[in-house]
Amino acid sequence: MKFAYRFSNLLGAVYRQGNLSFSKDGNAVISPVGNRVSIFDLKNNTSETLPLSTTKNITCVGLSPDGNLAIVVDEDGAALLVSLITRAVLHHFHFHKPVNSIRFSPDGRKFVVTKENVALMYHAPGKKREFNAFVLDKSYYGPYDETTCIDWTDDSKCFVVGSKDMSTWVFGAERWANLIYYSLGGHKDVIVGCFFEKDSLDLYTVSQDGTLCVWESDTELDGLVLTKTREKPKTPRQGDEEEEEDEEEKMEGEEGEVIRGKVEAPKGEKTKNVRYKQKSKHFFNKEGDFNNLTAAAYHKPTHILVTGFASGIFHLHELPEFNLIHSLSISDQRITSASINSSGDWIGFGCSGMGQLLVWEWQSESYVFKQQGHFNNMASLAYSPDGQYIATGGDDGKVKVWNTNSGLCFVTFTEHTSSVSNVTFTSSGFVIVSASLDGTVRAFDLHRYRNFRTFTSPRPAQFSCLAVDVSGELVSAGAQDSFEIFLWSMQTGRLLEVLGGHEGPVSCLCFSPVQSILASASWDRTVRLWDMLDSWQVKETLPLSSDGLSVTYRPDGQELAVATLNGEISFWNPQTATQTGSVAGRHDLETGRKETDKITAKQSAKGKSFTSLCYSADGESMLAGGQSKFVCIYNVKEQMLMKKFEISCNLSFDAMEEFLDRRKMTEFGSLALVDEGAGDGDGVNISLPGVRRGDMSSRHFKPEIRVTSLRFSPTGRSWSATTTEGLLVYSLDSTLVFDPYDLDLDVTPASIRKQLRLKDWTSAIVLAFRLNEKALKQEVLETVPHEEIPVVCASLPDIYVEKLLGFVAACLEKSGHLQFYMTWAQNLLMLHGQKLKNRSGAILPTLQALQKSIQRHFDSLSKLCDFNKYNIRYAVALSKQRGIKRAEEAESDPPLKREKKYRRKNRN
Repeated sequence: MKFAYRFSNLLGAVYRQGNLSFSKDGNAVISPVGNRVSIFDLKNNTSETLPLSTTKNITCVGLSPDGNLAIVVDEDGAALLVSLITRAVLHHFHFHKPVNSIRFSPDGRKFVVTKENVALMYHAPGKKREFNAFVLDKSYYGPYDETTCIDWTDDSKCFVVGSKDMSTWVFGAERWANLIYYSLGGHKDVIVGCFFEKDSLDLYTVSQDGTLCVWESDTELDGLVLTKTREKPKTPRQGDEEEEEDEEEKMEGEEGEVIRGKVEAPKGEKTKNVRYKQKSKHFFNKEGDFNNLTAAAYHKPTHILVTGFASGIFHLHELPEFNLIHSLSISDQRITSASINSSGDWIGFGCSGMGQLLVWEWQSESYVFKQQGHFNNMASLAYSPDGQYIATGGDDGKVKVWNTNSGLCFVTFTEHTSSVSNVTFTSSGFVIVSASLDGTVRAFDLHRYRNFRTFTSPRPAQFSCLAVDVSGELVSAGAQDSFEIFLWSMQTGRLLEVLGGHEGPVSCLCFSPVQSILASASWDRTVRLWDMLDSWQVKETLPLSSDGLSVTYRPDGQELAVATLNGEISFWNPQTATQTGSVAGRHDLETGRKETDKITAKQSAKGKSFTSLCYSADGESMLAGGQSKFVCIYNVKEQMLMKKFEISCNLSFDAMEEFLDRRKMTEFGSLALVDEGAGDGDGVNISLPGVRRGDMSSRHFKPEIRVTSLRFSPTGRSWSATTTEGLLVYSLDSTLVFDPYDLDLDVTPASIRKQLRLKDWTSAIVLAFRLNEKALKQEVLETVPHEEIPVVCASLPDIYVEKLLGFVAACLEKSGHLQFYMTWAQNLLMLHGQKLKNRSGAILPTLQALQKSIQRHFDSLSKLCDFNKYNIRYAVALSKQRGIKRAEEAESDPPLKREKKYRRKNRN
């Protein structure tokens, strides 16, 4: 078996922090999610996560005007230059300090980065074939405090920078004689946004206290005069601070012209300098939390200003008259980022508190896109039987269902009032069952999107695990406080039995896929097998070497795997109750050291273990994950580690590094042990319930990296893991693996095409599958005439039937030749059905992949047919109504009048 799984998508989280950006065409929104970047295509309703990651959470993303390049910067100032065409990292760079904002010039030749109180202008990569992609052109000093925002003029001649010191600075991108720098005041709080008017030097500045200043310039863009001499201006030193800054620049090795601004305007000798005056000043509504303005965006062609507030309300104003278009509340959380697409129709909002991403169409006042991930840890996941959907449960009490094709959540169930500990699908695929610590097990219907069953216990209990049998009739849940297992009937909702016998909390339940036998693992160091057909009696008791944490059956039901607290995975034969093997996986976890740990990572690893197990679809491999950043794949037969996946390299999480930073270590221990309170630094703030602001007891922590649940897709093409980072999906990347079968010297593309010219279709297919190149296989298959398909299928050797069926299932998912590939699938199944049935266990993933592809086409076609059917009905009804109206008019008009109308119409 090949283990060529690659990271393919990130679900369960759509936005964390940083700025939102729209693509050049305005149809896709680019969102930073932790240390990754996701692209949501709003036209096609799909999502994609770029195959790159930074070492810390991303704070800002700069997009080039042509939409081909993006600069991604994390919290430490480490930057990646990314090609959005090839999805590849082109260059690494480090700014050495946290970057507040980044913006390309409209002509794409330069970009400005603001860090601390300086603005750095670089030559944009790609315009010249330079060796170094980031070449510093000029450094601009002016503000005394940190810079916050940037904007460029339309012709890229000047840019403006806002600062926390309540000032706004206009700088010339070139050495203009009448505009080197200009400082603007007028605000009493931090500048949130500064924007140039279209084709003008006129400015709008917005501050955090809800104030808008309109600045008018006395010079047009054409009035900027270029200096003849290119000498650097001699500026008087302002003390030791500037000397230190010069030394820092030399240490960083950055070269470029340095421009230092003062509060006074520069004195010109011959040319008249550019002057600004405040034309008007406007104030937003000061009631409540309106005065805390947190995000702003301006669309120059339509003159629309969007402002977001800490209360979740946003305003739309038309400038410069400051006319309110509308004011709406889209969330009860702070709006962190706002952006407008190129056409000005859609507005994107990001709320980091709840992880929300919203796209609003302001003209029709409707949502184009509304997604929210789990704003707390994700606890469990489950695949639907056809692999089309993934259900996730989180500590926020929500159950979300995600489409694996689009990567988007299409329904959220919020009935639970506490953490969801486990979710699962029934065998039909249309019912989701979830267990929660609120003492209920709920069943949700995916047809009507409702909670149609609620199972409870006689005494309140916290349900920590869940299992549903193959028929979907029996629902079982284990309690972690009463050590009991409860059984309910799905049909009636009644409690059937309470299974007692465990002497510790029940940690995991699993039904056998082929028999009515329930396996339960407990902290009492046993696994019990309960016979559902024989009065729910204990059939076998398997003794464990340590506390049982997870139990799972192999897909054929002939083997049982158990993860225990001592880091081992033991394999059992459920028929004979004998142990067949074990894997010591403690050393494979390689846990990191938390900042507050007083022992080394090596010592803390002794107490770590696997908490989630999952067999692959063919039962040959085992996925294992737990309190670590690694997921391990073991070969069950050989009982050895085959591959380790590092699910994250994000140092914003705790327990990522094996050794702590020595600079944070003192003789009394780590500085992280000092409780500095909330508000500063990175991490998560949790306030007391009901407290909206001014909470002195809010806690502050860094989330720890861990894997809570693992599942293989029924199709065997992918597997997913719920982690601290989100729901990570890893898929087989067939394009990177060359895997020929029974290859000889005469098996070449030329010989395959020769067989096609000779119309020897069967030989061509066999040779193509021996070479095993996807493009060539597709070419051969689509060359076969439609009427020859039954003959070719009948003459295929048995060993190639399964290979061809798997390839047809993969092609059917994306191809537009629906009837052609359906004919291939039908003939293969009809002619070789009996032989395939004998190997049903081995080809089950292939059949499930085929079913998934057919179901997806069925859903899309049925929607299209319904749409056409209702449109035709509407058109028929409309034509009938018009015919009746004309008949009534004809009856009401006298014959002479009708004749005059007819003549007048013909004359015209």
